Amino acid sequence: MRHLLAILLLALPLSLHAQSTSLSDHATASLITCGAGNEFYLRFGHSAIRIVDSATGVDYAYNYGTFDFDTPHFYWNFARGMMNYCLSRTPFQLFLSTYDYEQRSVWEQPLNLSPQQVRNLYLMLEWNYQPENRYYKYDFFRDNCATRVRDMIESSLGHSSIHYSQSQAGKSYRRYVHRSVDATQQWWMLGVDLLLGLPADKPCDARDVMFHPIHMMETMQQSTFDGRFSSGNPIVAPAVQLLSDHRTPLANSIPPLAVFALLFLLVAFSTWRGWWQAWMDSLLFALAGVVGLVLCFMWFGTDHWCTRWNPNILWASPLLVLVAIRLDKSPRWALWFQQGCFLLAFVWAAVCGLSVALFPIILMLALRTAMLMRR
Repeated sequence: MRHLLAILLLALPLSLHAQSTSLSDHATASLITCGAGNEFYLRFGHSAIRIVDSATGVDYAYNYGTFDFDTPHFYWNFARGMMNYCLSRTPFQLFLSTYDYEQRSVWEQPLNLSPQQVRNLYLMLEWNYQPENRYYKYDFFRDNCATRVRDMIESSLGHSSIHYSQSQAGKSYRRYVHRSVDATQQWWMLGVDLLLGLPADKPCDARDVMFHPIHMMETMQQSTFDGRFSSGNPIVAPAVQLLSDHRTPLANSIPPLAVFALLFLLVAFSTWRGWWQAWMDSLLFALAGVVGLVLCFMWFGTDHWCTRWNPNILWASPLLVLVAIRLDKSPRWALWFQQGCFLLAFVWAAVCGLSVALFPIILMLALRTAMLMRR
């Protein structure tokens, strides 16, 4: 992205170049940050770029978070990590009215760019908005609506760069996702914890953190220019709140830990009383095995880098499908092997701080496997 400006200046048609450089010296650019919504996929906020020039009537929001639900095989492509998002350009007041309708907060941080840097940014955004250039392969952590905004701002600076504050850095991708979810969406968070593998536990630096729009706003507020003529100057002016959050609070969900703990107690009591039936074992192991097959698909069958090396496959093993079919006729080695995996999974969850809601599930599977070994 740092060399994108030079390429564009050489490659753009003259008509587009003339249109894009028609901004006056009074044109400004801003980082727009939108607050969380009630739906889970809106919990992380949103980022956009605003370009304003009162002399030419330009007032656009450039939004890299646009997608089309009617795209053929939308959900299948999304599951496989092959979903295309695109850049849209919207009159800013129309963009703002959407978030006003959703009762979500919106902040604006004016970028302290020179007139030429504003023109550079506008030029690149207009080129990127062309139909043949606007689509990109979406990646939740590495290439999303916020990271694209970050990259475009960096590329507009020419010989300058940004010295990012490290105040938001140091936690893993998983932890930043956890911080965005409250008690109303614990089941969604459990699903994310199941799907994310070890790559999501890598500590993030300041640029990595900016996948999250709210953290990007906070990081940019504390960051400065690093260049010959502007070193030490803030990259953005103080944030101005354009809209406040008026969403109706959601009701808290029942914690997964409470549900699974109760389920474990029922299984343990039924086992003790001799009420547990063979078909219940088949159902229990089959469900865990199917979860393992899904994790294998996310690891080997998709382009998602963050779902690889998933330790949850220790307890949700595809081997449990075989156990569900054979039950007490299962190979002895398979039962011993799976018990060892349950132990590793329990230790891993305790040491690495994965979802504690998984503890009762692991104990329940280990208990029923032990009963099969006794028979």
